[in-house]
Amino acid sequence: MIPSEGQSNEKAQLRRRIDSTSPTRSTRKTHGAASIYSADFPSVAATYFNALRTTNGAHLALVTIYLFTIFVKSAVGLNGYSGQGVPPVYGDFEAQRHWLEVTVNLPPREWYRYDLKYWGLDYPPLTAYHSWLLGVIARRVNPEWVALVSSRGLESENLKVFMRATALATEYLIYVPAVVLFVNRWVGYKNWVAKNVLILLILLQPALMIIDHGHFQYNSAMLGFALWSIMLLCGGHYVAGSVFFCLSLLFKQMALFYALPVFFYLLGRCFERPRGLLLFFRLGLSVVITFGVCLIPLLGSVDDVLQIFRRIFPVHRGLWEDKVSNVWCALNIAIKLRQLAELQTLLYLSMACTLLAVLPSSIDLLRRPGRRRLIYATVNGALGFFLFSFQVHEKSILLPAMPVSLLLLDEPVWAVWFNNVAMFSMFPLLKRDELVLPYIVTLMLWNWLASFGWTKASRRMKLVIGMSYICMMTVHVLEATVTPPKRLPDIYTVANVELSTLLFGLMFLYFNYRQFTLPSSELEE
Repeated sequence: MIPSEGQSNEKAQLRRRIDSTSPTRSTRKTHGAASIYSADFPSVAATYFNALRTTNGAHLALVTIYLFTIFVKSAVGLNGYSGQGVPPVYGDFEAQRHWLEVTVNLPPREWYRYDLKYWGLDYPPLTAYHSWLLGVIARRVNPEWVALVSSRGLESENLKVFMRATALATEYLIYVPAVVLFVNRWVGYKNWVAKNVLILLILLQPALMIIDHGHFQYNSAMLGFALWSIMLLCGGHYVAGSVFFCLSLLFKQMALFYALPVFFYLLGRCFERPRGLLLFFRLGLSVVITFGVCLIPLLGSVDDVLQIFRRIFPVHRGLWEDKVSNVWCALNIAIKLRQLAELQTLLYLSMACTLLAVLPSSIDLLRRPGRRRLIYATVNGALGFFLFSFQVHEKSILLPAMPVSLLLLDEPVWAVWFNNVAMFSMFPLLKRDELVLPYIVTLMLWNWLASFGWTKASRRMKLVIGMSYICMMTVHVLEATVTPPKRLPDIYTVANVELSTLLFGLMFLYFNYRQFTLPSSELEE
């Protein structure tokens, strides 16, 4: 458990109020269903868990959370997905299925070389092994789903059900246990209602849900390994935390968004310990062994290593591909960087700007390594990478969204706002995938459950947030009702990019401010 001493006054007051909701005998006698938490932060979720507590149903909390979240995610899965019915290459759904086909039919050293023009494998080895495992299962169920070449473009209903089920299984085996254990540490076992509300909101986090179970990917595995790492680091298990972060990197290279905060946190812990050099050696050894174990089956020569890196880091694709809500794409409306500078120059520029954006919070974490500061630095690191790094995709907003969601009780106003803007920023992608209906429904459901994020806001913040929501709604209404002019076919997507980038920039400044103003006292631990 992470004690709350030394935290901000607002958080300390919140936790004192939440303490009254612990499912103890004295709490039942004193407060009943109308807990102080429920009254102060009106939320349907809090009301439900209070009802469970007062009717001796506390043991059903996690079961009902799992069943409800699986139901919602399965409902999202009934809608469209990336590339549905769009031959010849389809989309991400077909890419994930194709990797099952490739890995289960070919030897490992051919995985990163086989027919690269048709969804060639471009994620690290752990994704390949995950695909192989699912491919083995798929071949036992129906060999046609993964038959080499002939299975391309398959979209049968049974295959869709199988693929959707694999996304759910991956999430509930890797990501969900990490969420539950982290929240128990972060909030504390005694703060029972708050703990369950936070678990529910994180598992229903709309951006991850609609990408993994709508658009279709397995981001929950990468985020789950990263969260296991953060939880272990917060618990003082530094070597184990290092191993799990390596697993996150080995599943998806996007986990690099978290690399600087994790590195500087561990380095700070090495500096403050009497036997820090030994810890540093053990951490380095854990990285070498983890990467070695995962890479060795795929390697036969130096060229094999280079081929994997070429596939994982496709620099030739340019500063960005689709329109994404980061600084470079937003600047493109006025400064055509891709026309003014060479690709290598843009790569160096983005690297320099990313480091300038992320290093301040990382160095602060090095100087004052603390658990709460680690979470804020992870937010700032991931958001800095999203705003300034090279080859960012719309879906990359999931990386800052995960640690921001961990702060829903600490930063209810900004965390709820961030999640809503994150969803809005992905709307052009979701519209292409015919996911507009689940986009609306999941946002409404999540905001209904997280309504305390609005009620906790000051008048000034309500004005700012309300204006941003009005702007978002205006873009949506105009896009739905007014045909864009022929000379500006992407005007609504560009408006989305400019507005989202502006808001993400504001949030980046805020979370940096919050990190730098955290107390340095060891009491925060």
